[in-house]
Amino acid sequence: MSEKLKELKQYIENMNRYHHVVTLLQWDMYTTVPKEGYDRHADAVAYFSTQQFQMSVDSKLGELLEVLNGEEYNSLEDDWKFIVKRMKRDFEKNQKIPAKLYEEYVRALSESQRAWEEAKNASDFNIFAPHLKKLIGLVEEVTGYTDPEKEIYDALLNQYEEGMDSATIDRIFEELKQELIPMIQKIIAVKQPANPKFQGDFDPDIQEKVQKLLLEYIGFRWSRGAVGRTEHPFTLNFTSKDVRVTNHYHKENAISAMFSAIHEGGHGIFEQNVKEEFDGTVAGSCGYMGIHESQSRFYENIMGRNRNFWVPIYEEIQKLLPGYENISLEEFYHEINRVENSLIRVEADELTYCQHIILRYEMEKAIFRDHLPVEELPALWNKKMQEYLQITPPNDAAGILQDMHWSGGSFGYFPSYLLGSIYDGMLLEQVEKELGDLDLILKEGRILEVTKWLNEKIHVYGSSRLPKDTIWEVCGKEVSAKPLIRYFKEKYSSLYGIEL
Repeated sequence: MSEKLKELKQYIENMNRYHHVVTLLQWDMYTTVPKEGYDRHADAVAYFSTQQFQMSVDSKLGELLEVLNGEEYNSLEDDWKFIVKRMKRDFEKNQKIPAKLYEEYVRALSESQRAWEEAKNASDFNIFAPHLKKLIGLVEEVTGYTDPEKEIYDALLNQYEEGMDSATIDRIFEELKQELIPMIQKIIAVKQPANPKFQGDFDPDIQEKVQKLLLEYIGFRWSRGAVGRTEHPFTLNFTSKDVRVTNHYHKENAISAMFSAIHEGGHGIFEQNVKEEFDGTVAGSCGYMGIHESQSRFYENIMGRNRNFWVPIYEEIQKLLPGYENISLEEFYHEINRVENSLIRVEADELTYCQHIILRYEMEKAIFRDHLPVEELPALWNKKMQEYLQITPPNDAAGILQDMHWSGGSFGYFPSYLLGSIYDGMLLEQVEKELGDLDLILKEGRILEVTKWLNEKIHVYGSSRLPKDTIWEVCGKEVSAKPLIRYFKEKYSSLYGIEL
């Protein structure tokens, strides 16, 4: 190993100490910090994030990357060729951002996230609106520095799914939307009376035990993981050896938290199985959110909403949840696949969920392309909800305030959820080609074989392969919505006894 590479590794290690502190503070802010302690945490996050950012643009790092991308490049192992090339690109982008602007942005994020939570609890968008307006302006300003040659929204999309732009998303989403609209209408026309058995009073502590059972079942490693409670479920990681997932427990309905557990568990399993040598580098973790969401949604929907997923464990679920001893597996299967237009994205079925994402994608285009005033966003949201899902939210909490993403500056993230589902249709076909019938695998309790397949095909690579390359390497095809459409038609034709 050359001296310059040794120096770079030590530099990265020093920079990661700041990342570790920031991540720990954020975990505490979102899970346990008391209301009056929030400001001090926010100040500390702003300070340590700024220190980390300053290290990422320091001339010392630039000199190391210049040498390693130049005269020493050919002597590097392939993994480190990727790392130093990616770091140089990020270094050059970050250098363009004024330090004061970055610090202002980080501080605004902390303030915005707290304001969103307060606004949601009060169901009052006006509390959040000034913070959102400020954040949109800061995101535009930062993006103008980092990607001056790109249209802003395309630059934001590319941050979350590199190689993706709105023209490609428009094409794929339109292909899906044209099939989904009549499909959903036919299914909803079938009478699906509500089943009161699923309403009850479910102790959050008991629901947490169900979560533990589900996480273990799908392959989440407790030696590398921990759980917490929060307003909106999420996953974060320090390294592959320390991955945290959260959940929100609704006392009246246990199903929501079950599927949040499986979803976040999918994210967590991904992070726990990235090659350890990548820890702390730009290849560690996975920065491609469509690929990341494909994993969480593969567990949640492709497997979790399959009747056979539950065959080996449903009796244990019945023992844990009061009232479930009187609910058959067949009733449960129909309940978790009930198709109905609903208000809340994270509780939507896998079909109407697609409409929720298309709505948010169009909202973001309205923000960054049409420059719609922030004050007019709730009205547009409600209009689109009526157009796509035939429902008008009764209040802001059930409408525009339901998601935390914008409060964290994650503009351009939402499309990755639907891209993930589209990838899943392709991954399902490939799993069955290589491992055999998924129904049988799940029914026999061999789900860890699928987890191992995903570990080896996708997780281990972290961020070292671009999304389009990942899909090509695993599936041997270009991205297409057709496999997902076939999956929907086959599943729901059988489930509802109708021709789709």
